[in-house]
Amino acid sequence: MVGHIRRSIVLVVISFVLLGLVYPLLGTAVAQVFFRHQADGSITADGSTLIGQYWASPRWFHGRPDDAGPYHATPTKKSESGFTGDNPLMNNGVPGESGASNFGPRERLLVEYTRELVNYWHAMGVQPTADLVTTSGSGYDPDITPQDAYVQIPMVARATGISPSRLHQLIASQVQGRQLGFLGSPYVVVLSLNQALARLG
Repeated sequence: MVGHIRRSIVLVVISFVLLGLVYPLLGTAVAQVFFRHQADGSITADGSTLIGQYWASPRWFHGRPDDAGPYHATPTKKSESGFTGDNPLMNNGVPGESGASNFGPRERLLVEYTRELVNYWHAMGVQPTADLVTTSGSGYDPDITPQDAYVQIPMVARATGISPSRLHQLIASQVQGRQLGFLGSPYVVVLSLNQALARLG
C-alpha cells in the first residue's frame, strides 16, 4: 500500500515538473527564439501588424475587406461611408469572432456584396484586384499582395499629392519575400506600408 502511494506521489511530482514547468518554459523559449515578434505581441500606437484594421481615408492604403472597414454586411447598420459589403462575422451571426461566410460562388448575397465592393473601389479611382473585393477565411488579413497595393496608387496619390512613381518605390521597399525563401507569396503589411507613407508626408 505504501509503495503504491509513494509511486503515485513520485508520478505527480514528475508530471508537475515536466508538464507544469519544463514544457511551458520550453514553449516560451522556442517562441522567443523563432517567433519573437508574434510572441511579444504586435500592438503599437498605430495598430497591429498581425491583424487587419480599418483604413477609412483614401490617403491610406487599404487591406482586404473585413469587419473593421467600410465593408459591413449588417443589414441594419452601415459604415460611415454608407457602404455595405461582405462581412464574414455578421454572416456567421456571431459579432466579434472571425471566420468565413461560407457563401458559395452562386450565393446571391456574395455576388451583390462583391459588386458593391467593385463599385466602391471604382468610386475611389481604383481598379481592384480579386483580393480587394473578397475576404479571406478569417476576414482579418494584415497584409496584401504587392499588386493589391500598386492598384491603389491612383487613390493615394490623389489624396496625398505624392507622385505615383514615389508611391511605387515606397511599396516596392515594403515588399516582404516568401517565408524561408519558398513558402507563400511576396506580401506587404498594410500597417507598415501606411507607417512608411506617413513618414513621407
